[in-house]
Amino acid sequence: MSKAEYLEKGPVIDAFRMHEKDTGSCEVQVAILTARIQHITEHLRSHKKDYHSRRGLIAMANRRRKLLDYLQKHSLSRYEALIQRLNLRR
Repeated sequence: MSKAEYLEKGPVIDAFRMHEKDTGSCEVQVAILTARIQHITEHLRSHKKDYHSRRGLIAMANRRRKLLDYLQKHSLSRYEALIQRLNLRR
């Protein structure tokens, strides 16, 4: 895998962090997972039989779903803002 194929997390963290040192809030974690899911989805479009990556994609989608459920339960306004910003269906 070349360096160009790796996901750059820095810009994603900068866009979704809540304060200067925030790297682990729900919003940041969901944004990073969304970027990785989009990246792997593009990979799977050209490599249809890559079942190992597909399994990882499903695990990431499940982890993102759990984080979104947590955020929805604890802070509905933050959840709705994040869904709108990431353009996710729900």
